Amino acid sequence: MSGGAGEAEIRSRALGSWRDYGEPELPVPLAAALAAFAEHGYHGTSVREIAARANLSVPGLYHHYPSKQSLLQGLLERTMTDLLHRSELAVREAGDQPVDQFDAVVESLLRFHMYRREQAFVGSTEIRSLDDGYRDTYIGHRDRQQRMVDEIVFAGVAAGDFTTQYPKDASRAVATMCVGVSTWFKLDGELAADELIARNRQIARDAIGYTAP
Repeated sequence: MSGGAGEAEIRSRALGSWRDYGEPELPVPLAAALAAFAEHGYHGTSVREIAARANLSVPGLYHHYPSKQSLLQGLLERTMTDLLHRSELAVREAGDQPVDQFDAVVESLLRFHMYRREQAFVGSTEIRSLDDGYRDTYIGHRDRQQRMVDEIVFAGVAAGDFTTQYPKDASRAVATMCVGVSTWFKLDGELAADELIARNRQIARDAIGYTAP
């Protein structure tokens, strides 16, 4: 009996974990690269500066990551893996109704771009800096996230829950709105996180033509 109760407790604690954000769990070299890229941009940052921020020698940094490009790729891969995991978990927990799934994926996108805003910002602005060998992989991750939103909106339209005549355009507009939060939101600003989520969720519902019964 006690084993079963323990498992249930673990499952219960796991629910909603996609909403939980602490400090990013990045290896020291990636955390240093993130801070430098966010401040100076990829091309404005030297390997020597990243090494200094990480309290490593340049050879010591190269022991972990053999190039500045590998640091950028490692950072963006972790960023997208985290985002996709949270979004998928949010949608799965939301159940079968399109509007519940839509609210969940919108909230997940908003929270990520509020609480991981530096990572999201670097990911949005440094695509041009990625080598060809990884750029397609990264764009594939982004497309996967967009398809997640698209599929929910199309399902809602098919079910008669959403009335937009332009589901794909509406889906793209909603995702773009959520991503854009990373360029201006501040956790210590005038607008609290939960208030921003409530406002933008309503804006997102308006975009897809959903009216609560």
